Amino acid sequence: MEVKLANDKREREMYDSFAELYAIIKTTEKLEKAYVRDVISSSAYETECQKLIAHFKTLASTLKDTIPSIERFAETYKMDCPAAINRLVTSGVPATVEHRAAAAASMTSSAAAVAECTQNFITAMDSLKLNMVAVDQVHPLLSDLLTSLGKLTFLPPDFLGKVKLKEWIARLSKMGAADELTEQQSRQLHFDLESSYNSFMAALPNYGT
Repeated sequence: MEVKLANDKREREMYDSFAELYAIIKTTEKLEKAYVRDVISSSAYETECQKLIAHFKTLASTLKDTIPSIERFAETYKMDCPAAINRLVTSGVPATVEHRAAAAASMTSSAAAVAECTQNFITAMDSLKLNMVAVDQVHPLLSDLLTSLGKLTFLPPDFLGKVKLKEWIARLSKMGAADELTEQQSRQLHFDLESSYNSFMAALPNYGT
């Protein structure tokens, strides 16, 4: 006895589309697992994944009235494909593209933080040269510098600059706002800043290696 799944051409096309969507989700799940297990190269994965995502978007668009929720579709047909749902529905781009974007954002963020630290070092040293030695002038500059250094994850907690800055900030915190550094203190602070700056610059080439 023949079992008819569709009563007319339109319904038959709908079931064909369901079958195609099912196949795309299942294939994407297998592809994601293959990539995670390093069974497939990154370039091959990205090419195939982009094709699947493109087909999925086209198909999902035509079925949006029939299948408003892809997650519900997967549940209805007992599809255990979390990686595929994440890639097709949530992300919409191959994992390799996500990784490149994250790396680029990280590099941009790090470059901005390095530039900020450099500027704060120079500002602090120049201020001392201009005899801006009152506590309420020096303390904010050192605090800004310490904060900017804290944004650079490649610098260890015991980095010379951080240690020296913390010592100086603690010392200044015990003084009054209008108090001024002596000439000897000013020269020592400038020396510590210069030494810290040189250590900071020396650490930069090692970042990312």
